[in-house]
Order: sequence, then C-alpha cells, then structure tokens
Amino acid sequence: MARTATSFRVGRVRGYQRGKVWYLCYFEQGQRKRPRVGSDRDAARMLAAQTNAQITIGAPGVLSFEPVAIAELRQRWLNHHEQVLRSSVSSIRRYRAATDHLLEFVRAVTPVRLVSGFTPQHAESFVAYLRQLEKAPNGHANARKRGLRDKGIKFILQVCRSMFTYARSRRHLSPYAENPFSVIGIDRMPIENAKPITILTPDQEVAFLKACDPWEFPIFLTLMLTGLRPGELTHLLLPDDLDLAGGILRIRNKPELGWQVKTRNQRDIPLIPELVEVLRISIGQRTAGPVFLRKKYQPDSPASLAGKTGKELQQILEERIGRIPLSEQPISRQQRLQFAAGIWRDAGAADADRIRTTFIHLTARIGLPEATAPKLLRHTFATCLQDANVDPLIRNQLMGHRPADGSKPGGGLGMTAVYTHSRPETIRQQLGMATAKRGIVSVAREWIQSRTATLQSQNAQTCG
Repeated sequence: MARTATSFRVGRVRGYQRGKVWYLCYFEQGQRKRPRVGSDRDAARMLAAQTNAQITIGAPGVLSFEPVAIAELRQRWLNHHEQVLRSSVSSIRRYRAATDHLLEFVRAVTPVRLVSGFTPQHAESFVAYLRQLEKAPNGHANARKRGLRDKGIKFILQVCRSMFTYARSRRHLSPYAENPFSVIGIDRMPIENAKPITILTPDQEVAFLKACDPWEFPIFLTLMLTGLRPGELTHLLLPDDLDLAGGILRIRNKPELGWQVKTRNQRDIPLIPELVEVLRISIGQRTAGPVFLRKKYQPDSPASLAGKTGKELQQILEERIGRIPLSEQPISRQQRLQFAAGIWRDAGAADADRIRTTFIHLTARIGLPEATAPKLLRHTFATCLQDANVDPLIRNQLMGHRPADGSKPGGGLGMTAVYTHSRPETIRQQLGMATAKRGIVSVAREWIQSRTATLQSQNAQTCG
C-alpha cells in the first residue's frame, strides 16, 4: 500500500517519490534516465504520460537533453552561424573572441565543463572575472594593458547569452534550467566608462582639411560629406560605383570580390558639386579600378592590377583560387576573403588601416590627439544632418543603417517607411541644405582652385 502511494507506472515510465520530490525513471536509446520533476504528483503523472508517448514513437522524451561540453557548444554554435545563418566572417570572428573569454574562465576558474552544469552563479562569477581582466586594446603582446570597458563586457555577456539560447533550443540544457546569462540582468547593466564620442566643430573641420596633403584631402573630404564608413570608401570601383556626371556615389555589395556593406544595405549618395570636382581632379584620366588609390601608386608607378574593371578583377580572383590543389578544396570563406584582399591590394585600393593612422597623425597635428577613430567623421556627418532637420527616413538611408527593429517592416518608422519612397532629388536637396553652410565646402573650393592651377602649371611645363 505504501509503495502504491509513493510510486506509479505509465507504460514504460515509472514515477517514484523520494522525500517530497517526484522523479521519473525510464530508458531512452538504451540509457537510463531519472529526471527530477517536482513535488506535484499530478504534474509528474502528466509528464510521465508525455514521456511514454514520445518514447513509444521514438521521439526524444520531453525531459531529455544532450549533455555537451561548453567548448563543444561553442564550436557547434559558430558552425551554425557559418553554415546556416551565414553571418559575416567579421561577426563570427567577434563571436569567437568574445566566447574565448568564457572558455578561459571555465579552464582557469571553475571546474564546470558541461553546459548543463553552468548556473547563474557561475555567470555572475564570470562577470566578476571580466571586470578584473586586463587586455591590450589592440591585442599586441607589447601594448599597454587596461581593463575591459563596460560596453565590451556587455557585448561578451550578450554573445554568451545567445550561445546558451542556442543550447536551450538544441536541448543541451536540462528542461527546467534557465539560460544562466538571461537571469543576471545584462540589459540593465550601466555603461559608465564608455569611450567619449568626439564631434568636430566647424573650425576643427576646416583646420583638419587644411592640414591634409593632396592625397589625403579627397579621401577625408569624401568621408566628411558622405558619411561613408572607411571600409566602404576603400571598396569603391570605377566606373560602377561613381557617376560624376550624375553626381552619385553608389555603395554596393561585392560578394564576388569578398566584400559586403556592414549592414548589407546598399544605397546611393548624392554628391555636392564641390565634391564632384575634387573627385574629378583626384581621379584624373583613370576610368577603371579603385576610386581611391594607395599613396604610393602614382601614374608613373601603377599597381600590378591597375585599371582593371570589377569583372576583370573577379576573373583574376577565380583564376588564383583555381590554382589551389584539388586536395585542398573547397576553401573556406576566410581563405576566399584572404585571396580577395590580395586582389584589392594588387589593384592599388587604399587601405583602411592606413586611413586610420593618417587620421591619427592629422588630428594630433591640429591639437586633437584624443581623436583616434575616423568614425567620428561619420558621427559628425550624422550630427550635421540632424542640425539641418533632415527627414529621419532620409537620414537613415544616407547613413545606410539597418532599421531599428529588423523583424518588422519599416523598423522604427513602422509601415510608413514601407510606403515611403524618397525621390533622388529630395535626398539631394536635403543633403545640399545640410552641407551648404559647412566651412569645409569653402575649403574644398579653395583646394580645387589651387590643384587646378598646379596641374595646369605642370601640364604647361611638360608641353614646354
């Protein structure tokens, strides 16, 4: 009688009570399972019935899960981003770097190895571990180390939370276990030591441009008047991406050449007349190849693939990849990107890292040594659009930003953005209003006059 009160059987599943807690016992794929259910007998019988039905048809039991090591989970999750979601290579690289911290914590601090054994208490200990960690910002062994910023810590925790959400969906966590990184309140963590964002004043913009040499001036003027990301600027090709006659700069994905826009959002940016003239002078007689060349490549010392069109560069890329022995194929996306980077280099395209170091030298020259990221020119551009009351939808299009909520049509602007189609002339008019009063436009006119006079003098001497 006592046994009847403390146990029951539903088909292949037996339930029994130990103390005040009910457990189930059954065999699944030859392995004995004894999950803990709780103190409610009726709930235990219901779960036993569900489990028995799933075992009968060969489906995984409702309480079953696959224990997996944290390191193995990380690899499966990254493979999911690579093979299924097809996330960008740079994003996967950031995810790998973020989860490296978790693996190091597991190896050095806690004996937990399985995902199912990682609790909210371990997650809190991981936060404390990150806050005392010191790393070099650029990853160089000899660079000065500092603690991680709050924004970086928050990103690492958000990545780990996504990885454990994947683990839960793949039944690597026990059925009643919560995502340990969802419990600790990541989204409520304040950002107290963020790197300040510097916005150039009109006078600083003018001083910056006047400090530029003839190679630097077109590059930084374009960044100032278009809001381009440096990576977008260095992957512009003639003649497809630049229409000087129409005054349009086209930002296009180039997956065939190993490059895509950060948000995948392609866009057209109208150019003011002064910028058109500066680019015309900078390009000269070139009709194909990168719009902006490296400083060392001059007309008398061109790059090895100078003057090639996008299709020709793509053909050369495929030829280089085709030389790989068949035993080493197919190549990974990372390897393909390395080959593509070599194509852009041999075509003479300007390098984003060189643009950044040049920017640092220029800001130091005008008394702004703390400004070290060319991205602040993009911040300045967006601020100027705001100051000129440019329509938010047009601002979004010019910046190439992803909508605030990618899961809904139109994002933050709702269905209005779906039904609104900004005419090119409207975008040009609003951008013209935003740039008309900027001092850098006057500097551009002075540069055009100076460079035109210099080029005419050089041509006269050559002809003489």
